[in-house]
Amino acid sequence: MNLTRRTLLSTATAFLATSSGRKTLAQDAWPSRLVRLVSPYAAGGASDISLRIFAEQFGRSLNQQFIVENKPGAGTRIANELVARAAPDGYTFLYAAAPFATAEALFGKQAYDRKDLQPVAMTVVAPLFLIVNANAPHKNLQELIAFGKSKPEGLTFASPGPGSQPHLAAELLFRDAGVKGLNVPFRGDAPAYTELLAGRVDATLTAISSALPHIQAGLLRVLGVASAARSPIYPDAPTLREQGLSNVTAAGWYGFMAPASTPGAIIERLQTEIGRALGDSEVKQKLLAQGLEARFGTAAEFGKFIDDETSRWGRLIREAGLKGE
Repeated sequence: MNLTRRTLLSTATAFLATSSGRKTLAQDAWPSRLVRLVSPYAAGGASDISLRIFAEQFGRSLNQQFIVENKPGAGTRIANELVARAAPDGYTFLYAAAPFATAEALFGKQAYDRKDLQPVAMTVVAPLFLIVNANAPHKNLQELIAFGKSKPEGLTFASPGPGSQPHLAAELLFRDAGVKGLNVPFRGDAPAYTELLAGRVDATLTAISSALPHIQAGLLRVLGVASAARSPIYPDAPTLREQGLSNVTAAGWYGFMAPASTPGAIIERLQTEIGRALGDSEVKQKLLAQGLEARFGTAAEFGKFIDDETSRWGRLIREAGLKGE
């Protein structure tokens, strides 16, 4: 049987169209099975609760099950490594947190490389509030600084551990205020609040959700927030910039990342779903209740944010000679 040039071209075109169609259908079919969302923290905290909010939204909009897997420990590095080594097929994502940007500066070379993970989208920030014992004599930031300068040892700040965002923010405050300071690390916020309530430390910088019951009971006082603008979570708190410390801005943050080489179409699809979720007023209110502000950023914007955070905090960690534990 003789094949004409026209027949060959027609056959080739049909084959390419079919192949392209199959590829498109395969991408459009995502997700076709359960998707894992890996949290670097234990269940019950603001990170875990916010991730479950997203999992519920994704499940509803994408008609597939999204489950949260909690892999806490090692300053988020256990979860980071797990996802970095996962198959890049769009069925495992990391809910990355602020320690992702400081791990190498604090602990040295990691078992994974930052480039083993690619950003999908930024989701939320957790502003850090400057909080003192309500019985303390200082009623504002400048009075707290003056109090610290009056003591040979300076100010003592509780934090949930060396190299944590509250610790790094306190180091910024000490430098910008020109006051001596000592970080007092504890295993989590609760024991730090215990010491603050007992008057054994002077202050802490913390996400406000877990401190709010003590604030509402009149036991703790908010002196300010370490953000560029006042937070809708607690709008009565003036920024530290307003009170004279222009360099003290810090926050916890979260966003989705995927194993490198995850198909771009899947990254774009999930990025779109994240943006849609963060645009929902009910979701925003649920996040605010956890002390979190919605802060959407595209994959490119989130990648630049992580690079900036890595550079900024890495410089401070090296200058201060800080080491993780």
